[in-house]
Amino acid sequence: MEANESGFEILQRQGAWVVRMWWPTGPITGGPQRMTVEAAEDTATRDVARGISTTVLRRLDLAAAMKLAEEAPELQQGMEEVTAKVEEAGSSAGLLLANEGVSETYLAMLAATYKTMADLGAPAPVPWLARLIGRRPETVKDHLKRARREGYLTTLAGKAGGELTEKATETLATFVKTGDGQD
Repeated sequence: MEANESGFEILQRQGAWVVRMWWPTGPITGGPQRMTVEAAEDTATRDVARGISTTVLRRLDLAAAMKLAEEAPELQQGMEEVTAKVEEAGSSAGLLLANEGVSETYLAMLAATYKTMADLGAPAPVPWLARLIGRRPETVKDHLKRARREGYLTTLAGKAGGELTEKATETLATFVKTGDGQD
């Protein structure tokens, strides 16, 4: 495995071929985002003359590559840091809810935290968010529906997550600039 600040690459040898699989820096949430297949340096020309076969591609062991990537110590540290930031954001949303109720700032923070969880590939972002906020998952779902309805978060059909809207971004920017959301 080779790693740098933009991501990491895992190599697999399949017969005459070297397959490079690349993931960006951050948590492993699925397969590689880029793959290249090239002839290995020590391979005879006759072994690559007919090109890459489907057999080479079927023999790729993506599961083993992902497992190797997930177990890498430098990636584990990155995952722990990201998880800590998500937990902090969720706790902040919980404090906003306790102090302000279902306010614009709370809905924007809730939407941003939920989006981050979904982007990380969290298998169950709503229960995780509910635990951080100190509310039941059904309540968090209702708040997320309201965040969508009021224009803080877009919908992704059939998937967790969405995109933050300009309204959410502006609300969060105002909150950060003033330190507590109040002028």
